[in-house]
Amino acid sequence: MIVECKDLVVGYDGVPILEGIDLQIDSGEIVGLLGGSGCGKSTVLRTIVGLLPPISGEVLVFGEPLYKLPLDDRHRLLRRTGTAFQQDALFGSMSIRDNVSLPLRELTELPARIVREMVRMRLGLVGLPGMEEREPTSLSGGERKRASLARASILDPEVLFCDEPSAGLDPAVAASIDETLMNFRSALGMTLVVVTHELESIRAIVDRAVMFAHGTIAAAGTIAELEQSRDDEVYNFFHRISDREAV
Repeated sequence: MIVECKDLVVGYDGVPILEGIDLQIDSGEIVGLLGGSGCGKSTVLRTIVGLLPPISGEVLVFGEPLYKLPLDDRHRLLRRTGTAFQQDALFGSMSIRDNVSLPLRELTELPARIVREMVRMRLGLVGLPGMEEREPTSLSGGERKRASLARASILDPEVLFCDEPSAGLDPAVAASIDETLMNFRSALGMTLVVVTHELESIRAIVDRAVMFAHGTIAAAGTIAELEQSRDDEVYNFFHRISDREAV
């Protein structure tokens, strides 16, 4: 099992946003963390990736209690994961090559020529061939997302966490980001955990979903199961018109 949350309570300054969160993520899955704006889905993600200690409850990553580990052991464990944030977090003063290679340069002792080749191959995988010398400011929003995914995945993590990877993109670009995520699983064997509210992305890539509403998990299961939920908020979430359908 990649991730397990037990009776998790998350929030800020001791004020809960979500409570009673029990979930499991198994190897090879693409799991969607869903819900409306402000429901707490990104807060759960921040807790799972080690950025926000829970108010109570437990997070197990690869079977180890993340927040009970000494800091060095926690960092060691998290090196087996990757995270792509909603804001691409690229360094504007660095080339795309230097941005993508940063984890390799900081966390490995690989020769420079190997690092260059790994960056070249990863940029090709995410649809940015030949972009090594470009600067982030010269890229479109979709290209910046791809560069961010390249950096987050460059160490071949066992699990990749993505926060709203296709948010704010036009339908064609968003669909290409979905395809990139699917390629990570098929080509690299990654497990993916994707925070999103985009219906088309959910239906295109997610094996199983967990939806947050009413301050807890309102529904969990396959997309077909959630679409038939008797919970009004869950049902309405799946039967609204998506941005891509509205175009």
